[in-house]
Amino acid sequence: MLRNREIQLFLITLAVISFLSITTAFVFLSIQAVIVISVTVLALLLSFLLFTSWRYREIEKLSSYLRQISNGDYSLDVRDNYEGELSILKSNIYKVTLMLSEQGSLLQQDKIKLTNAISDISHQLKTPLTSMMVMADLLRNAELNEDKRAEFTRNIRDQLERIEWLVSSLLKLSKIDAGTAVFKREKVYVHELVERAIEPLLIPMDIKQQTLNVVGAESVSFIGDMNWTTEAMINILKNCVEHTGVEGVINIAYSENALYTEITIVDNGKGIPKEDVPHIFKRFYKGKTSGEDSVGIGLAMAYSIITSQQGDIHVTSEVGHGTKFQIKLYKQVI
Repeated sequence: MLRNREIQLFLITLAVISFLSITTAFVFLSIQAVIVISVTVLALLLSFLLFTSWRYREIEKLSSYLRQISNGDYSLDVRDNYEGELSILKSNIYKVTLMLSEQGSLLQQDKIKLTNAISDISHQLKTPLTSMMVMADLLRNAELNEDKRAEFTRNIRDQLERIEWLVSSLLKLSKIDAGTAVFKREKVYVHELVERAIEPLLIPMDIKQQTLNVVGAESVSFIGDMNWTTEAMINILKNCVEHTGVEGVINIAYSENALYTEITIVDNGKGIPKEDVPHIFKRFYKGKTSGEDSVGIGLAMAYSIITSQQGDIHVTSEVGHGTKFQIKLYKQVI
């Protein structure tokens, strides 16, 4: 403790003041005054040393506490019930400790999510890659007839398109998760949104001879991002088309009120089992009615896009009767 520079300076200052006080008392006062001043100085010195020793012990405890925190131990509570600057410092350090503990837990959760995501992605890519490798080996056979060669070539192209879509979707999701996706805040007319979302699905719907009904006023709008919301709508409509049979019906209706703009999409397809409904927006989740080629990422991306724009999606479904998606995009001020 005596090696501390501020204590050395204090002791030197105290010694000088004491010397001057005792000398003055000896010259101008009596010997009794010198004794009183000397005893007072010694008492002050002893009190200072005791207080400083206690203060440094407390600081050493805080240093030990901080070392434990740096080693990842957040279980100790350094707070006390006293008042004063040291107690305030302890309280603030404890608050920082809690914040670090929460951040550590979040980082651990992120690591687990990342590990699971990598595992899921690897699983999704492994199947088409294995299939393509087998077909590529078969194509090397010079005796393979042209029909089989064309079939294998077409299958390889289909698998490549599937991988391209998967990678593209995962990149978009990662942007949303990282908060780097830029969502514009502009006026979007729902009738234009629906037209853009339906366009890439017209051929599949025509092949299955499905009927599409759209009801809504041209003035219905919301504040959001046209491109991203179109992506979400395409994924939802694609799900409806895939799970609705030949000559099925898909209905789209939209309206707005003072609080939100609502878009409702209803099909009369296979429906979703009750136990699967709470999980359909989870990534890579495949329900009982999912097809073999289903990846389980389209609806997850649609959910992320809508919720990132202060919206919400609600699903109701009944097996054998169809599924209803309700999208609510809440009013925002530009």
